[in-house]
Amino acid sequence: MIVVTTPTGQIGKQVLENVLLGSEPVRVIARNPDALSSETIARVEVVAGSHGDPEVVDKAFEGADSVFWLCPPDSRAPSAEVAYVEFTRPAAAAIDRHKLARVVGISALGRGTPAAEHAGLVTASLSMDDLLASTSASYCAVTNPSFMDNLLRQVEAIRTQGAFFLPVDGDLKQPAAATRDIAAATAGLLLDHSWSGDSERPVMGPEDLSFNEMAAIMTDVLNRPVRFQRTPDDAYKASCSASECRRRWPKRPWTCGLPTATGSICKSCEPPHRPRPHRSGSGVRTP
Repeated sequence: MIVVTTPTGQIGKQVLENVLLGSEPVRVIARNPDALSSETIARVEVVAGSHGDPEVVDKAFEGADSVFWLCPPDSRAPSAEVAYVEFTRPAAAAIDRHKLARVVGISALGRGTPAAEHAGLVTASLSMDDLLASTSASYCAVTNPSFMDNLLRQVEAIRTQGAFFLPVDGDLKQPAAATRDIAAATAGLLLDHSWSGDSERPVMGPEDLSFNEMAAIMTDVLNRPVRFQRTPDDAYKASCSASECRRRWPKRPWTCGLPTATGSICKSCEPPHRPRPHRSGSGVRTP
């Protein structure tokens, strides 16, 4: 039995689609079961509720072998540590109680780098990994850079202004991963019963790209000029207050991704100090 959390989320939905290609029974934890398609409901067992709820995870993990774990964003949490670690704590206890064999979680690159201890959401996700790795189950953290899909939030700016905006050096080469590749790697681990122990599985694109290089690729593919414009840090901070995030996208203030009047993007879309990846271990480079 595989348990899938966030089955209607950006990554969780794709993980669910992939594991349903296998032969194992699947159980999902859904805050809103009505958001699941009728086809999905016919093929899975549904446990309604939040996977941060001790009673919900206790019910969902009974008789299970593997769990897909992803912490959803929580705008009401007083800190990133609470949003990631405290949210996960009931599940960690249930993992031990039900003697699960394997857990696969979504996390971030950066462990072992100088910035890892002060990198906001990244730091919290690494602490979450430590908690899950301390359980009796084998744990694999699927560690990721920024999502390539995040650029889709700037489609309107690209269409109307011929530009996209971020407070990053346009020549800085960095990895990016598509959520479909993250989901495929995750599902592969869930369906594979041969691995054990605690590990990380980095997922990165085929090459590191700068935003200026991405703009050149868009220009070529779209056959129209597209440029990247770096947003000054001061303007970025001034125009992307938390109150504006909540006003423009109240349910997802950490990931609104909407350009402001100055062209900058919500500061909550990415940690302000994303650590560079430590390239060790067996990572996944997608073709």
